[in-house]
Order: sequence, then C-alpha cells, then structure tokens
Amino acid sequence: MATDSKQLPEVIDPKTDKVHSWPHLVRAEFLCALLSLIGLMVWSLILDAPLESAADPTKTPNPAKAPWYFLGLQEILVYFDPWMAGVVLPSLIIVGLMVIPYIDINPNGNGYYTWKERRFAVSMFCIGFLILWVLLIIVGVFFRGPGWNFFAPWQPWDTHKVVALTNINLNMFLVENFGLEFLRDPIIAAIFGLGLIGAYYSIGAFYYMVKVKSSKLLQDLGVVRYGITAFLALTMFALPIKMLLRWFFNIKYIVTLPWINMNI
Repeated sequence: MATDSKQLPEVIDPKTDKVHSWPHLVRAEFLCALLSLIGLMVWSLILDAPLESAADPTKTPNPAKAPWYFLGLQEILVYFDPWMAGVVLPSLIIVGLMVIPYIDINPNGNGYYTWKERRFAVSMFCIGFLILWVLLIIVGVFFRGPGWNFFAPWQPWDTHKVVALTNINLNMFLVENFGLEFLRDPIIAAIFGLGLIGAYYSIGAFYYMVKVKSSKLLQDLGVVRYGITAFLALTMFALPIKMLLRWFFNIKYIVTLPWINMNI
C-alpha cells in the first residue's frame, strides 16, 4: 500500500495497491470542474440567449422545443412513430439500465477506471450516450428550426420553409428503384418488412452459434444473458441505421401494419 501521498508507485495493482483521494483524485476533479465552469461562463457571454415574451397558450412558438434534456426524444420522433419514440425506446433504455447489474459478469473495473478490462461496457456507453443521445440533443438544439426543419449552421431560419413530401416506405422505395412490383401489396410488404427486422435481430443469434464454442465469455454469459445483451445492443444500433435511411434515401418506415396502426 502506498503510504506517501506525494509519490505514486510506477506500477499500480488495483487489487492490492491504493492511493489517497487527496490529492490524486480530488485535485483532478477540482481542475476539471474549474475548466467546465470557465467554459460555461465564456459560452454564456458569447451566446445570445435573450428572454422571450411571456407564455401564451394561443400562440405556439415555431419551433416548439422541449427542454434540452428531452430534445433527444423529440428528435427521435422524426424517425419513428410516437408510440415507438415516446414509449418503446425510452422504456427499453430504462429497462436496459436496470438489467445491467444482472447481465454484467465481468468482476474487473469495480472501483477503478479501466478500458482494457471493460472494452465492451465502456464502448457501449460511449456510443449509446455520448454519440447517440448527446448527438440527438445537439441536433435538436442547434440544427432544428421552424417547422422542425433541418438547418445548417450557416443557413438562416426561414419560417416559410416546408418539408417536401418525398419520404416513402421501404417497400415503395424498392418498387420505384428496383421494380419489385409485388411489394405494392400491403400484406406482402408487411411480411417482407417483418422478415427484414427478424433477419436483423437474428444476427445476434448467428454470432452466438458461431462463437459460443470458442468464446469463454459467451459460455459464461449463457443464452439468456447474451440474448438480452444482444437485443439491447442491436436495438441501439437500429436508431442510427434508421436515421441514415431517412437522411440519404428518404425511407420513412421499414414496415407498416395499418391493421393495428403500427409502423416501424
């Protein structure tokens, strides 16, 4: 155990060696907090954020934006039905956070920071929170203008801009670009779309069957815990896939089920 708080050993074993919180941890945290405070103060001085008029229920502002911490959900509404963006996906986020202690079998990294021993956990957090969630908030705050239209930073917010009604479902995209006329039938289109979604989620099952005999991690996880992990991870990656399809190909829904009023 390192007793000298002014000197750190060359090699620290987190299982046996310890260092004092002061000054090694508290000093670094204080400097980070100080730099963050300075950054926020500078940002508040250079950013024009005047107070608007009093709230008027008869005059809705354009764009009507939720508080910044909900703008991620509001941005997801562009790509999914309200029931999916407002109920299913947030519920999966909450459930996923709740099951982490039950599906995480890696004993390393408890009480100390490590990338080498927790690559999957750290990378999933960085992708899910820092890239996806924070990115959605940034888009909603800075790039969504009147009518919730997308505006580049150098474009003025035009209140008269309208979105061209060019978004089409996947089946009609394939009909118009590849001549698959049979997909015009709503039943066949629904079966085709559900099949694609099933094939996407079967990637996790295929990976498990191929790697389970050679991977000790998969053997320790077991089928149930691996299935939950794979489902949550694939669902998380489905969001950027859906966003890219909307941005580059104007594809609105993968499958439409008008009989039960559900679109995905």
